[in-house]
Amino acid sequence: MKFKSIYLSAALALFLASCGASKKITAEPITAPATITAKKADLSENEEQRWSHLDIINDTIPGMSTDRALKLLEGRKADKVIVGVIDSGVDIEHPDLQGQIWTNSDEIAGNGKDDDNNGYVDDVHGWNFLGDINHENMEFVRILKRGDDGSDLYKRAKAEYDKEYADAMAGKQQMDFILKADKAIRDALGKDTYTAEDLKNMQSSDPTINAVKGNFARILSQVSRDELIEDIKGGQEHYDNVLNYHLNLKYNARKDILKDDENNWNAKGYGNGNVIGPEKEGAKHGTHVAGIIAQLRGNGIGGDGVASNVAVIMPVRAVPDGDEYDKDVAMAIRYAVDNGAKVINGSFGKYFSTHSDWVYDAIKYAASKDVLIVCAAGNEGTDLNEGGGVERYPNDNMNGGAEIADNFLSVGALNYSLDEGLIANFSNYGKTDVDVFSPGVRIYATTPNNNYEYLQGTSMASPNAAGVAALIRAYYPKLTAAQVKQVIMQSGVPMQIDVAAGGDEKNMRAFSDVSMTGKVVNAYNAIILADKMSRS
Repeated sequence: MKFKSIYLSAALALFLASCGASKKITAEPITAPATITAKKADLSENEEQRWSHLDIINDTIPGMSTDRALKLLEGRKADKVIVGVIDSGVDIEHPDLQGQIWTNSDEIAGNGKDDDNNGYVDDVHGWNFLGDINHENMEFVRILKRGDDGSDLYKRAKAEYDKEYADAMAGKQQMDFILKADKAIRDALGKDTYTAEDLKNMQSSDPTINAVKGNFARILSQVSRDELIEDIKGGQEHYDNVLNYHLNLKYNARKDILKDDENNWNAKGYGNGNVIGPEKEGAKHGTHVAGIIAQLRGNGIGGDGVASNVAVIMPVRAVPDGDEYDKDVAMAIRYAVDNGAKVINGSFGKYFSTHSDWVYDAIKYAASKDVLIVCAAGNEGTDLNEGGGVERYPNDNMNGGAEIADNFLSVGALNYSLDEGLIANFSNYGKTDVDVFSPGVRIYATTPNNNYEYLQGTSMASPNAAGVAALIRAYYPKLTAAQVKQVIMQSGVPMQIDVAAGGDEKNMRAFSDVSMTGKVVNAYNAIILADKMSRS
């Protein structure tokens, strides 16, 4: 009777376990055909808004197969996953994000106390390490402001400043000239707007008008005058910000506004709990990033998030208009880790760093707490490994050496063109310093004040990959951060195609040589591999 009872108990336990366990996924992973046939027709509006979720086989669009992945996961149990978004701020009042924002249940809103004793007062939805700062210097400008110490770092910073200042002045002058020409054209025509046909029929002795008339006519054959001028005004604003803030040696927001010493690691608790920031528009970048990960799917408005069914966004504001501070980045990573994030997205980066050791320590701290960090590879169209390599921060290769941790994923940006333009012309690349590529051109997502926009950059590619990481961690919570990174890298779709690296048709390279994996992130394949790995 005793033996019989033992065997019955074992059989019952096995039966109950098999009933409770999720069914093994037997689907076959996607493999790109040797000869890729590009989609010939232009993308429809719906395809353009959702191309990152589509499929290279079913749709002939190099998306991440998110739609197919979510079908595989239907009916399966998932945990909620907190995704830390270290960025410019997030509009947590956006209707497509409101229900997706992390809430610190141990903090009482507005009482001016640190209820949970984590060092941050009223951090109900995250933390703002920038306080009321919107604009900042570039890191090389901060180095110059310390004075010439004869170091190679100072010399490199000075050379970069001289180049950037000259470029900004030239760019501003060009924008100002175009706006001057536009006014001259409107005055000559006697109306507030005009078309390419108006310009073709226009006769003028004004040298300003004649200098731009031909180029304007070509541009206006594709876009309206209002769209053109809106872009030019955006360029003018950009160069104004560069000259007034980024490169301004007399501007010191850290001291004058935040009143924090960026060189003192022990000075903590600065900033505030306003994760949107002082102005909603300043949170545009972070709101878009958050939307790519978690904006609601299938509600008939806006775009669709990669992991909206499982992702909870923790906004951590640490990225201004200008270069972020190493101290803020390191503090932000630690804040997200300590408050429960299992994935962190970092859509930022720079080429000078004065306290990179603090950030390296934070990355290693995240690794010790089983947190995956996903970062944008950068938008300079540069080979990060050419000629000994370009040091871009943050990274996981201290002083260009071996990896310091196994929880850091670097992501380049993909275009939807299945040809030599597959890599976005702005995206950085590199055989060892870029791990994978994911969609980053014309990505449709949330922006402040209940809006949606197309934005592009490796800043958009990174949260697409982070969304896939969130899906894996939600449905397969026993996989470690290092295993999730491994899944994303191994399960990607290799593309057997030559691409124009940096948008340069004279710099053609095999797609397999522009990243460590030579692969495109694929959510469908990632779920199949994660399921297999979780059972082994």
